[in-house]
Amino acid sequence: MAKHHVSTTVNGDQVEFLCETQQTLLDVLRDELELTGTKEGCGTGDCGACSVMLDGRLVCACLVLGVEAEGHSITTIEGVAKGNDLHPIQQQFLDDAALQCGICTPGFIVAAKALLEQNPDPTETEVRFWLAGNLCRCTGYDKIIRAVMNAAAKMREEA
Repeated sequence: MAKHHVSTTVNGDQVEFLCETQQTLLDVLRDELELTGTKEGCGTGDCGACSVMLDGRLVCACLVLGVEAEGHSITTIEGVAKGNDLHPIQQQFLDDAALQCGICTPGFIVAAKALLEQNPDPTETEVRFWLAGNLCRCTGYDKIIRAVMNAAAKMREEA
């Protein structure tokens, strides 16, 4: 099968890759670009584990084809931290013990970052609604919601 040349921006860096027509963005990120932080949970867009930002919009990478990334900007979990400095959301997930097995964590962090970029002072209901597309099979969600709320408060204090 013929491969397609794709040129895009991933986490601020210009990248090029070859992919087959049916390869998902998730597969390209993990297999071609070796960015394995984005996880596959369900492969059908139901769990949010593969959440990434595509041109500033939250999407499930398992539902986007790699060829569709041409000319677009993608942010993955690897692009959330600034070098060795964790993003406040990442640090708060650690501080509040809002993770267990780690499969869902990258998707929750990317989704939470997207929320806080649009709404830096969400209510708990707004956080729960925004993160409803992300599933966790290990926690009871309370620590995740608390971590996002605490991160939002800290980010507002720093601003």
